[in-house]
Amino acid sequence: MLNKYARAFFTRVLTPFAAFLIRRGVSPDAVTLIGTAGVVAGALVFYPMGEFFWGTVVITLFVFSDLVDGNMARQLGRSSRWGAFLDSTLDRVADGAIFGGFILWYAGGGDDLVLCAVSIFCLASGQVVSYTKARGESIGLPVAVNGLVERAERLVISLVAAGLAGLHAFGVPGIQYLLPVALWIVAVGSLVTLIQRVVTVRRESAEAEAEAAAQGEQDDGDEQQNASHGSEAAT
Repeated sequence: MLNKYARAFFTRVLTPFAAFLIRRGVSPDAVTLIGTAGVVAGALVFYPMGEFFWGTVVITLFVFSDLVDGNMARQLGRSSRWGAFLDSTLDRVADGAIFGGFILWYAGGGDDLVLCAVSIFCLASGQVVSYTKARGESIGLPVAVNGLVERAERLVISLVAAGLAGLHAFGVPGIQYLLPVALWIVAVGSLVTLIQRVVTVRRESAEAEAEAAAQGEQDDGDEQQNASHGSEAAT
């Protein structure tokens, strides 16, 4: 849902900024690298200290680079395989840093091994969810399903909850429980999404194999028919 609607909205909003960077001679790859570095720094510096509000502010400032770099590439007409590869690879790095920050907090100052384990599951399942789609497409399947919780949903749920939970340091009572709830939601949603994609790949694989088998039988029949016509002509 977020990929379908929110991405289009923010793309329109960020287009003037992307054009400004182009005029300044900034490349899309530079924006990708700087954005990822900012997200990693915000997550791994602030989150392990329990500074969720300021960490989320820093991350939010840089996370939109994921939309800006693609916008710049389209304006420049430079969309390339390398750009897509770099963007996807660094997205995984950013995701790992965000959930890694949660893991370090709950393994340290947060002192909650259950939530540490949930954060680890969110990190691992998010990577596997992305891999299932990429691997399915690499073997020629469309993987025609998005799933319940994709990367955009994982980030929005986690970052919004973390930012609000950080308001506890400013005296807002009870709000710190939003982050644990969000992590459980992301964990369950990621598991459901993983199952959806695995089931889809299995179905599409079976359909592709059945279609290939039917095509093979048809080709064999055509060859036999051609051979029969050839024998009749020779006679």
